[in-house]
Amino acid sequence: MGRSIHHPVGLIHNSPSNTFNGYTLFNTNGGNHATMIDNLGRVVHRWNYDGGIIYSYLLENGNLLARTKPPEDVDIVKGLGGSSSSLIEMDWDSEIVWEYKDPMLHHDYTRLPNGNTGALLFKELDEDISRQVKGGHPREDDPKTILGDVIREIGTGGETVNEWEIYSELDFDEDVICPLEHRREWTHANSLNLMPNGDFLVSFRNISTVGIISRETGEFVWKWGPGNVFHQHHPTVLENGNILIFDNGSHSQGMDRSRVIEVNPVTNEIEWEYTETPALAFYSFHISSAERLDNGNTLICEGAFGRIFEVTKNGRVVWEYINPFYAPDLRSGDPTNMVFRAHRYSPEHPSLEGRDLNPDIYKNINRLYGGGEIGDS
Repeated sequence: MGRSIHHPVGLIHNSPSNTFNGYTLFNTNGGNHATMIDNLGRVVHRWNYDGGIIYSYLLENGNLLARTKPPEDVDIVKGLGGSSSSLIEMDWDSEIVWEYKDPMLHHDYTRLPNGNTGALLFKELDEDISRQVKGGHPREDDPKTILGDVIREIGTGGETVNEWEIYSELDFDEDVICPLEHRREWTHANSLNLMPNGDFLVSFRNISTVGIISRETGEFVWKWGPGNVFHQHHPTVLENGNILIFDNGSHSQGMDRSRVIEVNPVTNEIEWEYTETPALAFYSFHISSAERLDNGNTLICEGAFGRIFEVTKNGRVVWEYINPFYAPDLRSGDPTNMVFRAHRYSPEHPSLEGRDLNPDIYKNINRLYGGGEIGDS
């Protein structure tokens, strides 16, 4: 499924009495800015960085924690999705207050309660381990060594405090690469979040698996996914203990379609699901996200098409926005409005306290894309 280049962009739909009031933060995949809009689709703030802001979220102090564009001269990660050269923390005025550089950084990161930063990094596996990894689509130019994933805890001074080698806890017979994927990577971790007890909640695209990893032992305490989800993204834990997941549905056993699901990690049962009718009307081959809002609605990012929308528990779309800001794609160079992930913040969120969110500051942008009152329907 694709969208016409003539499809409207900006605010498409807004049902104010049913939406969660707040500000939505997103980035164009390949762009140099992070954009925050209000529920009328008006830009209220922007952060800019010439090295690229590919994904970002707000810290409670109001700073932006972001990852940048990929390195240009590191062959082992060249062309791999999610690759980044650094993590940066920027203040409200786009000044860098902290930076961590490593060409093996990719996809996701999280600021830990102790002030350190957890991050996903690639790690080159030795030839013996690489040979034992099963699956994938073999090619003549496959490397003798493939990449695994590690979680690294980075101190405020850039030092490595701890590291968890995810690949060492995997099973060669169970954790098999999708047969339609290449063999440059084993798992392709694409999400890193925290459980309430500090354990890591991680998603592995290439093996269609979501897992909880003990921060204390590095072992899996929950592992689920193959045959139930396909190349999923962005698992997050809900207040009821369930796990919310964007199931991309790519390379699935049937019609490619996406959905958002809520899984009970105790029973492994799906307790809530969002799909569209027809099912293939909602589909993002890669990237994308879903987060539960405080009013019980769910904010969904259908990343491949730059579509961000909010749905109620019964599946009604009450807010919809198409990213109007294009940038050269990181791999193909083609113009794209793809969005890796989106977040919504309430006006009372600590990060927004005392901030100037006047859309008039960005009136030139908003004159072109700035939405307006679209009432209930």
